[in-house]
Amino acid sequence: MTSTYPYAGAPTVRLTVAQAVVRFLANQWSERDGHEQRLIPGCFGIFGHGNVAGVGQALLQDQVALEGGDDAEHLPYYLARNEQGAVHAASAYATTKDRLQTLAVTTSIGPGATNMVTGAALATTNRLPVLLLPSDQFATRYPDPVLQQLEDPRSLDVSVNDAFKPVSRFWDRINRPEQLIPSLLAAMRVLTDPAETGAVTICLPQDVQAEAFDWPVELFDTRVWHVARPVPEPAALQRAVEAIRAAERPLLVAGGGAIYSGASEALREFATATGIPVADTQAGKGAISWEHPLSVGGVGSTGNSAANTLAREADLVIGVGTRYSDFTTASHTVFASPDVRFVNVNVLAFDAAKHAATMVVADAREALTALQGALDGWTTDPAYQQRAADLWAEWDQVIDECYHRDHQPLPAQTEVFGALNELMGDHDVVINAAGSMPGDLQALWRARTPEQYHLEYAYSCMGYEIPAAMGVRLALDSDGHEDRQVVAIVGDGTYQMMPMELATIVSEGLKVIVVLLQNHGFASIGALSESRGSQRFGTSYRMRNRESGRLDGDKVPFDLAANAASWGAEVLRCNGIEEFRAGYATAAAADGPVVLYIETDLCGPNPPGHAWWDVPVSEVSELESTQRAHAEYAEEKTAQRHHL
Repeated sequence: MTSTYPYAGAPTVRLTVAQAVVRFLANQWSERDGHEQRLIPGCFGIFGHGNVAGVGQALLQDQVALEGGDDAEHLPYYLARNEQGAVHAASAYATTKDRLQTLAVTTSIGPGATNMVTGAALATTNRLPVLLLPSDQFATRYPDPVLQQLEDPRSLDVSVNDAFKPVSRFWDRINRPEQLIPSLLAAMRVLTDPAETGAVTICLPQDVQAEAFDWPVELFDTRVWHVARPVPEPAALQRAVEAIRAAERPLLVAGGGAIYSGASEALREFATATGIPVADTQAGKGAISWEHPLSVGGVGSTGNSAANTLAREADLVIGVGTRYSDFTTASHTVFASPDVRFVNVNVLAFDAAKHAATMVVADAREALTALQGALDGWTTDPAYQQRAADLWAEWDQVIDECYHRDHQPLPAQTEVFGALNELMGDHDVVINAAGSMPGDLQALWRARTPEQYHLEYAYSCMGYEIPAAMGVRLALDSDGHEDRQVVAIVGDGTYQMMPMELATIVSEGLKVIVVLLQNHGFASIGALSESRGSQRFGTSYRMRNRESGRLDGDKVPFDLAANAASWGAEVLRCNGIEEFRAGYATAAAADGPVVLYIETDLCGPNPPGHAWWDVPVSEVSELESTQRAHAEYAEEKTAQRHHL
């Protein structure tokens, strides 16, 4: 089957659909503040019958052309070990690049495609651009059902790829070559939209991938997508200024948008000029250095006593680039003042409108600069600023205590974090996503720069950390930052979810340090289970006890250090914090990936908590522990509110 572009007289080039995708992507660029960069500088992929002769052939042809000296732009290919891991790597790459660049991921039909759904959900939840190219069933439907095809008796046009619709910001299926042109253009628009970005999914039926078409040559011209910096609407800015001037106890909450927009300098200047304390979310940590006199650290369920005390007393909360996750608001309990009001700065109106806020729909950097100018001469009371500084000084002492506990016989994981925080450079990158670690890290980590702290906590996806380290490393290396360390912290639970990308890291020769903490269970969910009356049930790695019939026997005798070594990485077993410090020095000086293995105490101790999280407890139960927990839950829930 062949097709021809109908516009008479337009120069054309004959390529398959897959070849056209590869050539198009190689020529897309993004631009912000006058700086241009390749929008899609590479493609992860795992080949199967759905894409090996389509997109796979196109990537091979592209690589051969590059080796032959072709000076056109090309699309480098990376072989991942798991499709979900590839999407995580692309998301981490986009994070490191402030969402101005990302990577594509191609998979075969069926399980290869659906493996990406979790990664797509993570990207969209975190507002991160990734481009997904799953293969699909035959558009002609001659082979029907094809291998790995889901048959839906309600419609012959449904495939497993329809599962991507609710987790994608843009979704399309290319049943004819002509459809590719508007689809690619729409996809690039979403990838470069600071408000509407997320996972972009273009489904490619395997027969259509190989179909030839006479494409207009201009489709493959270099195309620059300009990333906007929306400025505040004057009336909205004035309303925000009036709300701030009327406040006595304002608190600014910096989210991920403050970092992606490059607003760190503007945020520091705004805080200094106005005297407004700055708290941070997981995504916003480092937007302002912890050493700034008005920085008060993490707020919310996993926040600290300083930020949460100020949050409870605040009469105005200024959210900058935050989506107000459940953890940030402590399930709508931490912003407790009866008269609290909100001013929200966000490029996405959906987020700016939360909590009945005064909305400023704008780029964070532009909005902060405009607000500072409009507030010239206004500042909070010096006594309020001193209170913020005193509260932080108290919490800073707690950090030191958590970092240097000398807990025996096994160290607490907070001691590992303390060692890393002291050993890593300001521009090195620490990566984490799930378990008890994000809570400890938000409460304790002292971040000086916006790039140092890389926590995925919107989706909190176990298994993210190792593939994310690969994405971060590729991003830093592309910018000439080979000297910066990339450190992924994983627990034994998340490690078992997705260790296989260690093999990709090894095959690519990437300089990554993986810190593997073994505590034989789920520390976070175990503690949560205990506090909610469920007695840590099902949260430890134990053998089946033949007498009780439950998983409460001996520890499972797996050797995760040996497993890590089997992927090809160098592994250093660290017995205690001093050996860990020495191991880190060795790993930092190594040329390739190193895994630092250390055993820690499953039961902490962890930092003291200072806010609530709504996890419902069984209303009726025969267990006394659950009955007590429900009584506590019912009392704590009375503080919950909507902000109207």
